[in-house]
Amino acid sequence: MAVLPFRPTPFFANKNRAFWNLQLAGWGGAFLLRASAAIANGQPWDLLAVILVTTITGFSISLVLAVIYRKLIDKQPLVAWGTTVLALVVAVIVYASIDAWVQGIYYSGIRETTFAQRFIGLSYIPLTLLGGWSALYYAINYFLTVEEQADRLERLEAQATSAQLAMLRYQLNPHFLFNTLNSISTLVLLKQTEPANAMLSRLSAFLRHTLIMEPGGQVTLAEEVETLQLYLDIERMRFEERLRTEFDIDDAAKEALLPSMLLQPLVENAVKYAVSPQEEGARISLTARVRGNRLRLTVEDTGPGRKGPRQGDLLRLASNSGKPVSTGVGLANIRNRLNQAYGADHRFETRSGAGGGFTVLIEIPFETAADNTAAADPNSPIQPAAQAPALALAPGQNMESKA
Repeated sequence: MAVLPFRPTPFFANKNRAFWNLQLAGWGGAFLLRASAAIANGQPWDLLAVILVTTITGFSISLVLAVIYRKLIDKQPLVAWGTTVLALVVAVIVYASIDAWVQGIYYSGIRETTFAQRFIGLSYIPLTLLGGWSALYYAINYFLTVEEQADRLERLEAQATSAQLAMLRYQLNPHFLFNTLNSISTLVLLKQTEPANAMLSRLSAFLRHTLIMEPGGQVTLAEEVETLQLYLDIERMRFEERLRTEFDIDDAAKEALLPSMLLQPLVENAVKYAVSPQEEGARISLTARVRGNRLRLTVEDTGPGRKGPRQGDLLRLASNSGKPVSTGVGLANIRNRLNQAYGADHRFETRSGAGGGFTVLIEIPFETAADNTAAADPNSPIQPAAQAPALALAPGQNMESKA
């Protein structure tokens, strides 16, 4: 997975332009400061030419320092700081020497001072200007380095989260696929070609629908229910009247966004632990309600509940032979995906009554595609998935129906 490009603070988006802007602004400000001080002290106007020459000198010397500092910034601290101090001392000496020479020409015949006196008297100006310039140069570059590292770390964390969401999502299809292919194989061995062909067609529709969605993406609850209907159509060919379903979904909840394939493993668990072991089968119910700014989802069944082997789906249990009896994918997968997607801002509970039945309660923030468009965040690990094509539900079923 490629690392996303670094996007710096807008002012420093073009570092070359930012450097020249700061150069011109800084040295222009230094010229104006010295010029205004000279005028305020009643100095003649032609002194501005001397100040301009010394300012241009400082500007030019700072360009040379910039080239030196750029080479030093990635060196070892001892080498970098030692060479920086040496370069700064040389630059101050050169700057002060030129300033003293120009001042000597200007005040020739007016003030009788030696070069050494002028050099010592004027050295504080280049020391202040070039010292401040050097400190600012390193400060800005270290700021940009820290900003880039923080930005890349944030993006890598987002990509790691997205990769983990994809990994968790990809655990689901094989878990269901093996059971379906086994059923198809059984139908072929029994020479029941029409049911086998129908199951293959529905399996291909289910896989085509799930594969076009982003692994770490979001879908609306309506789309998630369509995916469930495709899955249940396949399972009904296995269990027929033993599998009964009931959907009770608020109109407002249909547009709610949730991680794709979030509910399918819950329904698959219900089929595995409620419908399959009971001769009379079981009923699986899905309820969705919007409560304020929260979406509450409930998946329940009329199976044996805690009395059955369902806890094996939370932990990897071992039989007496030491072989695992559960893959540990279903509920643990959902818990991990919710943690990755919402952090602590979600609720995940499992319940079972004394007389049987098992319920999974999920509560997440209520969001819609319109909300995400209005406040899009490119760093977010979960982005809306590509819109899936409309799918036809099974005959006689819709999102409010009871089968």
